[in-house]
Amino acid sequence: MRNLLVVLACCLGGCATASLPTTASNPGLNAQEQAEQAALATILKSVSPAAAATQKNYLISPSDLVDVTVYRETDLNRTIRVNAAGEISLPLVGALKVGGLSIIDAERVISDKLREFLVNPQITIFIKEYSSKQVFILGEVKSPGALPLPSEAPMTVLEAITKAGGFTGIAAPDRTRVIRNTADGKSQGISIPVSAITKEGQKDKDIPLAPNDVVYVPQSFF
Repeated sequence: MRNLLVVLACCLGGCATASLPTTASNPGLNAQEQAEQAALATILKSVSPAAAATQKNYLISPSDLVDVTVYRETDLNRTIRVNAAGEISLPLVGALKVGGLSIIDAERVISDKLREFLVNPQITIFIKEYSSKQVFILGEVKSPGALPLPSEAPMTVLEAITKAGGFTGIAAPDRTRVIRNTADGKSQGISIPVSAITKEGQKDKDIPLAPNDVVYVPQSFF
């Protein structure tokens, strides 16, 4: 979810930075673009606590990729994938069972083990990659939020929007965008011409979604 916040901040302009441009710093924007940016800023405010809650309440699962940070002990820091038994292996303490634990409980387990070697070790765990893949449907859909990405078959943009309840009555379907992280860590904005897909049969424009994609549907302005 941390990547989601960065991506959301970039989604209207396809920018590579995490800051959301303001109207004052973009005098060339028309009223519609300015309103879309304001709406996106509101979404960011609501997503931030949700992201924090997701991390806090999540139970670690096999195949999750986790960052383990030991304060002021950089040689002990690791980015490691949880194995099938729910274990991770760390310097000094070896294999530890973290599967099925919350992040707070897993931090406590590691801290307790490291107390044999360090004074008051402070541990931070961050879920860098969830084993269960998901995408995010935001903006003017009836049930915005995260959706699990099926492993057995691709899910397209319109299929995801349908699962999110479809467009609201004030949506601007033809300004739908998919925001995707690229291999170099930047974000790519992909326009989805919904009318061309639904009315002209251009099914190739209804692209399959990748893990952590963000589908954003802006509001229509009359």
